[in-house]
Amino acid sequence: MIKPLFYRSLSLVLVAPAILLLMTLALGLTGISDRILVSIAEQTLQEVKKSLATQIHDPSALEAAIQLRKQEIYSSYGLDKPWFYRMFQMIVRIATFDLGRTRVIKSFTGSQEVSEIILERIPNTILLVTIPLIFSAIAGISIGVKIASRPGTLLDRLTSYLSIISYTLPSWWIGIVLIILFGFYLKIFPVSGMYSIPPPSDTLSRILDLIWHSILPFTTLVIVQIGGWIYSARMIVLNIAQEDYVNAARAKGLPEDIVRRRYILRVAAPPIVTNIVLGLSGSLGGAIITETIFGWYGMGSLYYQAIMTLEENLLIALTYIYTLIYISARIILEVMYLALDPRVRY
Repeated sequence: MIKPLFYRSLSLVLVAPAILLLMTLALGLTGISDRILVSIAEQTLQEVKKSLATQIHDPSALEAAIQLRKQEIYSSYGLDKPWFYRMFQMIVRIATFDLGRTRVIKSFTGSQEVSEIILERIPNTILLVTIPLIFSAIAGISIGVKIASRPGTLLDRLTSYLSIISYTLPSWWIGIVLIILFGFYLKIFPVSGMYSIPPPSDTLSRILDLIWHSILPFTTLVIVQIGGWIYSARMIVLNIAQEDYVNAARAKGLPEDIVRRRYILRVAAPPIVTNIVLGLSGSLGGAIITETIFGWYGMGSLYYQAIMTLEENLLIALTYIYTLIYISARIILEVMYLALDPRVRY
């Protein structure tokens, strides 16, 4: 059992270099990588021109010096070679977690190291995206399992309709409605940012201020997520509850709690756990729309900023990290399947 599980995990791990390769090929073949580096090189060259102009007054000598420095600058960025030479080096560098530096985007402390920028954004995303996901999953699964035991009742129909409405509502629309209602009209909650301006000085006040600013985006994500959890849990449990072995257990006179726990939830556990683990791993990628609307500095808004500013290193690093998170989640699921479902054998 261990050997097949190892090979399955190894096949998942090979996804990471494949994603890196595809990402770098996309940037290279489309010419985006060259355009980004040429833009950086030209900015550097402009600074060099200003410096040389104050030192060299002969126009021909100045032009010759500029051309020489231009060749040196272009060579330092790898622009004197075909793009695939540079892309191969980037793949090796990113794969070994040498994530490089950004051009424009900086960390809260002013650092341009990609690793530092990412590390300071992850806690913000966990607070805003992961915690609402956990809350929505626990509440949604509990409600879904409960109403699945009473199919066709008024409560079941009402909850099903509300869950479908919740699932189909776009997060940006809910966010804007909450901002208009509670931010502008009632003026109860702040409409943007993570802290007040100026932020509180003591630790407790900062924590309370952060919680206060997170209520609207937190509520937005819960509203749009909980419906999906209710509906999926209801459908999974409802389908299993109609199986013959469940009806046989009820015919034997077993209490409904035992039937639900031993014969329904045990079988329903693998797909529900799959949704939870993949949802948690996906939540670390952030919520681009919600974070942008509420001015929250998380992984989602960071990815959006990286796209808008064409931060090549940051884009590839974020994609690589998201891939590693997904691979880790899949390996965890493979192990959990063995514990949850005795029928699974590799």
